[in-house]
Amino acid sequence: MKILIIGASSYVGARIYFDLYKEFDVIGTYNSSQLSKSFIKLDITDKVEVETVLEREKPDYIIDIAASANSRWCESNPNEAVLLNEESTQYIVDAANKINSKIIYISSFAAFNPDNIYGKTKYNSEQIVKKTKSGWVILRPSLILGFSPNTENDRPFNRLLKNLDEGTPAEYDTSWKFQPTYLGHLSEVIREVIKKDITNQLIPVAVEELKSRFDTANDILSPFNIEVTPIDGQDKIHFSEKKDLSKLTELNLPTYEYKQMIGKIVDEIKNRQEFRIDF
Repeated sequence: MKILIIGASSYVGARIYFDLYKEFDVIGTYNSSQLSKSFIKLDITDKVEVETVLEREKPDYIIDIAASANSRWCESNPNEAVLLNEESTQYIVDAANKINSKIIYISSFAAFNPDNIYGKTKYNSEQIVKKTKSGWVILRPSLILGFSPNTENDRPFNRLLKNLDEGTPAEYDTSWKFQPTYLGHLSEVIREVIKKDITNQLIPVAVEELKSRFDTANDILSPFNIEVTPIDGQDKIHFSEKKDLSKLTELNLPTYEYKQMIGKIVDEIKNRQEFRIDF
């Protein structure tokens, strides 16, 4: 089983690569930051380059994680966001169809209510992915938390690490409530999707409980004696609405409770030296 992870140097991609490479024949790609010497260069906005790499590697599965998750950047750069987050998905699907590869696409809860550029590009990309001839699975995570070999990208969890390691102020918003997604859970779902050969399914991946950024930061950092200050960010951009996660149970895929997720993440921080990609 050969798996190509597009965006393997990213925060999410690096953890998925780390979790899968010991069990499968996994190839990772990068664009600007080569987290591992084994990763191959790929600009997903270059249609010819996408076709060339996929034709050469001929993976059984393509895990597509390469997109900008920064909604503010997408709003400020709408044309670039459409190219990176949407048009590139078409290039990947077209190339996958030529070599009969299946696609696992990492989407977002933002696709539930696509009322901004980021949400629209993710939703539109989902419709493109559904045209994958050999089969597709779309995973919709919410805000993702968990340790990754990539601790540099400006992602919510890596900001928590800076609070812990660099003493940056731990001030977090209480206004937006969301169902967090555990990064390790995402990997587990991908592993089971591949093993069970699940296809043509859209699967939200998160915990049931609604929590704020303050809640998650406080629960993750308090075991390390870091004081977290609540602030009202008056977040009017994000929705605070519980989403149905029954698809996980229906397909006999792993589920997580919030406390279980927090326990896993605290343990990951304590044992972070284990999360290395040294090749």
